[in-house]
Amino acid sequence: MNTVSLRRRVTITALLVLLIVLPVTGLAVKAIFDAQAERNLSTLLTGRAQLAQQLARQNVAPNNLVRRIDADGVRVTLVLRTGQQFGAPALEPTGELRQVRTTLAAGQRTRGATLLLSADTSLLDGASRTLQRVLFIAGAAALLITGVALVLGMRLALAPLDTMTSLARSIAAGRRGGRLQPTRRDTELGRTAAAFDEMLDSLEGAERTARGAEQHLRQFVADAAHELRTPVTGLQTAAETLLQLGPDAPAERRDELELLLVRESRRAGSLVADLLELARIDAGLVLRREPVLLKHLARTQAGRLRLLAPGLTIEIIGADVQLDADRDRLTQILANLLDNARHATGDSGRIDVLIGSSAGQVQVVVQDDGPGVPVEDRERIFQRLVHGERSRGSGLGLPIARGFARAHGGDLIATDRPDGKPGAAFLLTLKP
Repeated sequence: MNTVSLRRRVTITALLVLLIVLPVTGLAVKAIFDAQAERNLSTLLTGRAQLAQQLARQNVAPNNLVRRIDADGVRVTLVLRTGQQFGAPALEPTGELRQVRTTLAAGQRTRGATLLLSADTSLLDGASRTLQRVLFIAGAAALLITGVALVLGMRLALAPLDTMTSLARSIAAGRRGGRLQPTRRDTELGRTAAAFDEMLDSLEGAERTARGAEQHLRQFVADAAHELRTPVTGLQTAAETLLQLGPDAPAERRDELELLLVRESRRAGSLVADLLELARIDAGLVLRREPVLLKHLARTQAGRLRLLAPGLTIEIIGADVQLDADRDRLTQILANLLDNARHATGDSGRIDVLIGSSAGQVQVVVQDDGPGVPVEDRERIFQRLVHGERSRGSGLGLPIARGFARAHGGDLIATDRPDGKPGAAFLLTLKP
């Protein structure tokens, strides 16, 4: 970008334009003046000749005729047929002499006389040169005055740009909140200032969002490290204990430590898998859509849950709705909701899965007869690494489930049971 001073650029441009316009205008004025002067001179001589013809018809004496057609700048010569001459002596034609010759057609003495009207064009040339000097001096003065006026006027005219520059520098220095606040937005500078303020609003908003995201990321990393510390510590403790006991350790103690190793390794692996799922959601999840029967997926997960808790009552209610969705992600959502409901209601409670459609969306409600979720915690439980009172997981299941739902164009929220009974209910909405 060319960063030449805008004041200098505007001033030089204006002076260059004026430097072109003034000579062209001067030449045009001089040409018009010369043409008009020539026309006036020709008109004067022709008019004098016509007046002489009128006076001849009136039988005016030759000396009176010469006197009456005489005028400033016009030389009159009248030569009768007898050779007698009146007026000024005739001049030889030259380049600086304009002449009109005519023969008088009336009058006792003037019939057949020759009238010669002469005018010296050097006077016109002198006037033209004088006009040229005046135009040159006036043009030079106009250039000088315009240049001074532009230099002084540019400071006032470009003052808003200086204000923008000062504000931009203050923002770069770390001072926030300053705005131009234009009084009018329907002018060029007003629109520029308004756009500048909107840009600052966007930048400061993005800066606040970035700081919040950075703080959230730091907190998330700290919480994830804290969550991983527990299974890793369990693994380390069990491994060290096994090494210390040696091959002569009791079989029961060895089995107990090996079971602890397996359990803690699974716990750590599950947490890492959940963190990876969240990373994929943040990066933009790619879904593998295919026709899916929603009720069939729910029955499959209900069957899995009955194997884990035979005393649990699970009922699937609603039509078998088909939609295009990612089968694996949808299975994870239902599995997470059913597992949470089982933990909330216990192994002998009741879970209902209600499937239906409304307002062009597929709706799935997973409800239980457990203690429910307080209204003030219904949004907090979808935050990452937030554990409920009965939570046994990593605190990432519900955030992952909501991320999968939103990737499908839907959502997942905690709400009251549709029938008004005590317990928790989660509403999953999906686009068919």
